[in-house]
Amino acid sequence: MLIKSRGIVLRFTKFGDTSLIATIFTEKAGLQSYMVKGARSSKSKLKMALLQPLTILDMVAYHREQAQTQHIREMKCDYIFKHLPQDLTKKTIAFFIAEILNRTVKDQSHPEELYRFIENSLIALDESSTNTENFHLEFLIGLSRHLGFGPGRWNEVTLGRIVPAEDTNILQNLIDSKKLTAPITAEQRRELLNMLLDFYQHHLDNFGKIKSVEVLREILS
Repeated sequence: MLIKSRGIVLRFTKFGDTSLIATIFTEKAGLQSYMVKGARSSKSKLKMALLQPLTILDMVAYHREQAQTQHIREMKCDYIFKHLPQDLTKKTIAFFIAEILNRTVKDQSHPEELYRFIENSLIALDESSTNTENFHLEFLIGLSRHLGFGPGRWNEVTLGRIVPAEDTNILQNLIDSKKLTAPITAEQRRELLNMLLDFYQHHLDNFGKIKSVEVLREILS
């Protein structure tokens, strides 16, 4: 079956001498693995560039039911990031988001809503001009809702730990409005991130340690 869909590249692995297997979360078919033959050959530099993590693709692919690996017939970039590649803060946040997606996004029976959330979030990050340093916190709250365990109250995130009242107010504001509308300190940002990652760990099996956190903390300190 031939399908036309947008997709977001999550990762790729080398296969053979010149090929790749790309893991792509698609709007129409959820999470899929695609064989891209010759992507690493000297004659196919464009293909390699299109398969970098978080690239938003417009693609046509052959899908076979029950097959572990599908095949891409055509692909092109659907959105070209304008600011993200040059902005260190945005680039670091994007790297963190890519790791979170690789740990959390699984096959979805109805992937369209989750796909639109991820795509819209990446474009918003690229185009944002204010409050970028809190974007990852807002993204984690939004993603949790699409994964089925979004919090309604701050104490669902804190998991019984003692938290200053000011921080619980910030967290509740984030939950209610999906945005951090008031300034916060670097220390509060670190604590909110720690709580949200523990919250994910509590709800998801094999979530593990997020390796990009230390770089993110350093850039945002």
